[in-house]
Amino acid sequence: MRPAIAILLLIETCLYATASLTHAGLVLEGHEHRQAMIAEAVISAVLLLGLISLNLDRPWSRMAAISAQSFALLGTLVGAFTIAVGVGPQTTPDYITHAVMILLLVTGLVWLARNRNASPLG
Repeated sequence: MRPAIAILLLIETCLYATASLTHAGLVLEGHEHRQAMIAEAVISAVLLLGLISLNLDRPWSRMAAISAQSFALLGTLVGAFTIAVGVGPQTTPDYITHAVMILLLVTGLVWLARNRNASPLG
């Protein structure tokens, strides 16, 4: 169970990278959106840094992972808000992707909050 948070961070990183590539037009044509591509690429990079930090197993590693997920959640909520007011892409995959992103990030934050002493590597 201890590597669960590391796996979750890896899944989140890949999800944001895939979303960025989708908005770049490399995964699905017709879903291009430059601002979303850039935001999701930055979030993916931050989550990757959080994953790397967590796996270093330093005293600050857990806080780095919490910070990375908090940054990602804030950015995702901004993205969801822009979708809700009609600024961003308005497709069903965008709605579903944002809901999944929020669910995964909240799950990770709760897991980290409840497991203060757990090492991701076991």
